Amino acid sequence: MKMDKKDICSYCEGEIYLRSIRTRFDFKGKTIYVDNVPAGVCSTCGEHYFDAPVCERLEEIARHSGCIKKTVSFPLAEYDMTIT
Repeated sequence: MKMDKKDICSYCEGEIYLRSIRTRFDFKGKTIYVDNVPAGVCSTCGEHYFDAPVCERLEEIARHSGCIKKTVSFPLAEYDMTIT
């Protein structure tokens, strides 16, 4: 991803820095998580920015999601659950 000298977030006007992140990617009704994705990340609000080749690669990975060998599990709560 090419970053200009000082890219600015379109939401909060914070500075955007190139990072390697874990991102969630939704494709044709399925969600996958992908590690080590190059992205521009706003230092203020955390918004993620991907350039076109990165988005294309994420789509390619999602189309071949049957090849993914690693799964991650995590607790899932209902927003309106009763808390005691």
